[in-house]
Amino acid sequence: MSVQRLDVSAFAEVQLVDHHCHGVIEHVPDRREFESMITESNWDAPVGTTVFDSQLGVAIRRHCAPLLGLEPHASAEAYLARRAELAPAEVNDLLLKASGIDRYLIETGHRGDTILSPQGMADRSGASADQVIRLERLAEQIAETQPAPAAFADRFRELLREQLRTAVGVKSIAAYRIGLDFDPARPSDREVELAAAAWFTEIESGSPIRLADAVLIRFGIWTAVDERCAIQFHIGFGDDDVDLHRCDPLLLTEWLRMTRTSGARVTLLHCYPFHRNAGFLAHVFPHVYCDVGLAINYVGARSPQIIAESLELTPMDKALFSSDAWGLPELYFLGSHLFKKGLLQVVNGWIDADEWSVADGEKLIRRICNDNAVRAYELAETPRFLAPGVSA
Repeated sequence: MSVQRLDVSAFAEVQLVDHHCHGVIEHVPDRREFESMITESNWDAPVGTTVFDSQLGVAIRRHCAPLLGLEPHASAEAYLARRAELAPAEVNDLLLKASGIDRYLIETGHRGDTILSPQGMADRSGASADQVIRLERLAEQIAETQPAPAAFADRFRELLREQLRTAVGVKSIAAYRIGLDFDPARPSDREVELAAAAWFTEIESGSPIRLADAVLIRFGIWTAVDERCAIQFHIGFGDDDVDLHRCDPLLLTEWLRMTRTSGARVTLLHCYPFHRNAGFLAHVFPHVYCDVGLAINYVGARSPQIIAESLELTPMDKALFSSDAWGLPELYFLGSHLFKKGLLQVVNGWIDADEWSVADGEKLIRRICNDNAVRAYELAETPRFLAPGVSA
């Protein structure tokens, strides 16, 4: 007697929410630019090598090539040549729609002037979108207006509250700027004023407007806590600006204890190679959620194992889906395709072993693809940005 298993139809009735992503470019990238967007390194591949010789590069040639009319495993040269024959809008249209993502939560703080806006993403993909605010960028926008240091705290609170009328949450890149081993205590307004004064002095002396002050970053995070919103944290794997050992989510433990009854929800992004640690935090704290978004594309064929490991401790109602795609529509498609394929492989393994029922597998898919994001971000039924022809 054969055991019933799940297949891709299990996703058919589920609205897929990508709870953390960015926009796409809409021009034809040359090979160097394309390769720069499929690596987290800020350096070109060494002479005589290519970024296509990686798990992500192979996945693009295997899974994206057929969508552009090529055979699976087409060469990198053939893939880029075919891609360049198509209009950028057509490439985006093909790959974004093939992803099956229904709703994007788009964080706009990273090079937002070079990618499609949330409305542009909705227009191009036929999906819907909402915005997530980057806290550090918000502070930098305030600094650009050169307010008095004593006015910084109130101006930040006011602007954040105003933007959260339409945005669904915020993100902090504290992991990049100061590490997650920051002082978890709330800074006073006087500490904020002194830190703002020092920062403004640096800017006036010619330093770039880039927030790296621990007091001001902590203030932004605590202000978001006061707004009782969803707060995203970059965790773990990222580009070579991060000190990876300072990106372990366990470093947030005391801050999580201090905020667990605040009403804010904390979503831990990417998490690899600390995905088991993130699962522990989601297990023990009621307001913590986690994903393995960015990692899925980069580990490629190994994604089922990472997905399985991420679900060892993470409760069924705390796991989220994200692509963390930026720039290339391939990253949205692969983020969704590899995640669905990997999740099915993992769950069917448990079903085959008679450890899980089909009903449990279907429940997990519904929650991880949609229900948990709706709860974590308190999503309204009508997204902020709608595709053309879609009524509210």
